Amino acid sequence: MQGRHPYDVSKSCTDLITTTYAHTYQLPVAITRCGDFFGGGDLNWNRLVPGVIRDVRRGRSPVIRSDGSCIRDYLYVEDGAEAYMLLAERLRLDLQLRGRAYNISADHVMSARAFAERLVEAMGESFPLDIRGTASGEIREQRLDSSRARQELAWRPEFDLDTAIARTIDWYDRHFAIDASRDVSGVLQRRRA
Repeated sequence: MQGRHPYDVSKSCTDLITTTYAHTYQLPVAITRCGDFFGGGDLNWNRLVPGVIRDVRRGRSPVIRSDGSCIRDYLYVEDGAEAYMLLAERLRLDLQLRGRAYNISADHVMSARAFAERLVEAMGESFPLDIRGTASGEIREQRLDSSRARQELAWRPEFDLDTAIARTIDWYDRHFAIDASRDVSGVLQRRRA
């Protein structure tokens, strides 16, 4: 609630607006604060997980834009989606939850460097990280206490970190295979024309 940088302040403002609508208009809304999401479907190659997986699958050292020391609380996207659905269902049944804030964390807290190394290892590779240290304005440490979500919503993450990483890598491998087949079929179509 005391953001200092533009991204943090935007999150603080959203929390305040949500609280206002819950109390002023009695809307069944609540606040969620999640760790750094990872999982299939993220095609922003500048983000840690998609970038590392793509680099490794292309046979090169993964680029880390930061110095790798920033601590993050990583959350598998399917666990986050389950938390959102559970909260929406509970809000429908219990209006006392309106305006409350819930941190959603699977307690996978580690440095960007450690997480990237774990991804590389899970892919069965041994590429060294290309740590650039060019990212600026990074928050040094982010971690969440999800005890309220665990107690009031009975939410628990379904996936352990190794399973979540394996499922994520599998999604990207299937995505890259589809892209490769599209590229090949496009070449074949142009040759036939």
